[in-house]
Amino acid sequence: MPTAPARAGGDDIVATARFAPHIDTMAKRSLYQRLRSTAQVRLILFGTGILLMIVAVIIGPLPGPGFIVVFPVGLMLCLQNSAWAKRIYVRFKRRHPRYAAWTDRVMQRASAARRRKLRSRENLPGGD
Repeated sequence: MPTAPARAGGDDIVATARFAPHIDTMAKRSLYQRLRSTAQVRLILFGTGILLMIVAVIIGPLPGPGFIVVFPVGLMLCLQNSAWAKRIYVRFKRRHPRYAAWTDRVMQRASAARRRKLRSRENLPGGD
């Protein structure tokens, strides 16, 4: 079967996908990413995050780990869908690094894991 020459633009991915289907699946965005591409969906997700954080505060006194589970999910939705929320969160992290580290750990943020790894390397004995 002859291969088609790749054309300029995005057609090279389509041509490659015909002969290597696994490459096409890597180029696709997830359903969540495609849905987040519209402002209305981001607003709805941001509102859902705010609602989850409010619900977490209400169910906090109840027995069980409700607050610990629900609040980080709401915070994650807010941070992913609002630049304003990200700015506020960064200010909070600078003012209260102890609480921000706990929040990052609970949300399993990759940036927090990188910082912890770097700090552990800096504290190793024999480092210059």
